[in-house]
Amino acid sequence: MAEMPDSPLTCLDLWCRAGSSVEEKGEEGLAHLLEHMVFKGSKTLGPGEFDLRIEALGGSSNAATGFDDVHFHVLVPPLEVESALSLLLDLVLAPSLQEKEFYTERDVVLEEIAQYRDQPDEKVFQKLMKNCWGNHPYGRPILGYEESLNSINTKTIRSFHERLYTGRNCCLSIAGALPRDLENLIRNSLLSELPINSQDELMKSDLKEDVFQPGRIEVEIPRLESGRLMMAWQIPSANEQIKIMGADIATTLLSEGRRSRLVQRLREDLQIVESIDMDVTVLEQRSMVLLEACCLEENLEVVEKEINQLLQESLETTPNIAETERAHQLVRNGLYFSLECSSQVAGLAGAQTLWNRYQSLLEPLKYIDYWNPSRLKEEIFPLLQSQTSFILVARPQEVN
Repeated sequence: MAEMPDSPLTCLDLWCRAGSSVEEKGEEGLAHLLEHMVFKGSKTLGPGEFDLRIEALGGSSNAATGFDDVHFHVLVPPLEVESALSLLLDLVLAPSLQEKEFYTERDVVLEEIAQYRDQPDEKVFQKLMKNCWGNHPYGRPILGYEESLNSINTKTIRSFHERLYTGRNCCLSIAGALPRDLENLIRNSLLSELPINSQDELMKSDLKEDVFQPGRIEVEIPRLESGRLMMAWQIPSANEQIKIMGADIATTLLSEGRRSRLVQRLREDLQIVESIDMDVTVLEQRSMVLLEACCLEENLEVVEKEINQLLQESLETTPNIAETERAHQLVRNGLYFSLECSSQVAGLAGAQTLWNRYQSLLEPLKYIDYWNPSRLKEEIFPLLQSQTSFILVARPQEVN
């Protein structure tokens, strides 16, 4: 719980370790489909009734399924927290999962898969993920596969919910103006009735062996508007927060803003890319750094050469104090900006608590100054070299 007395809205965010990476063979897409099904009602709420009642309270609701977890959240005025809490827990922890609604929502998800498959940028991304992560769940779409979704039924989805939505796997995060009796409300809610199963899914955050596969492929994508160069690197898991912070600072130094190395050389000086971005994706089993450059197809070769040269230079030349301090400040600002409203605070606190990272939300700030120029050069930049990456070059497919 995070007290934010001046916040006009209070956020209740229920998290569960039930993302797509815990799906077993034949269940691909089940985590996301269950997210849809939850909103179709519970034993006491009819289809669509939850949204209507939350809106009547002056609030809103949403949900998201990721690789590692799924969360459901509501934003309501502070005086409506008790009612919203009861509605949210009833919806998520005791869904009705009716057969009629199941087939309707499955068709919605199947259409969603078809729409994503038709998007050129999504095709590029999924080809990258499939090739660099291989058979690991991170390599498949969170939406899943049609063949898996067509083979499941309400019994399957109910079993998935019973297996994963249990005591050790769930976490409720609340941020905003809080009622005085909130602890009693939670103690007397459905959360206290969650079973603690001996087979609870406790995902390991440290794999015994690497699953990421460096390599290179070239593909042609219909209707792709420009060339794409994508590079992906494996970095440590979310629990290794010092290393994650180092990767965040390094990617900021390389690609955030016109003064960053990649943007300065490729977009400002050479003018051979339309855009170039480099981001950290934090995951519980292995995280990754993803670089994407968009350019004219005829420039792909020189763009790749320049990127590799800049990455090699990062091994040979220690960052200067000015660019390091600039990266530090941008990362610091990003953390502050991510905690401006109750939904952001509840989301970050919920994810951290779910995965047993009990700490102040500003705790990662203390890791920033650890990453001085020499440590970035010695510990982080060696992870971000072409020989340790998976490279995908995508070209527009010629129309006959």
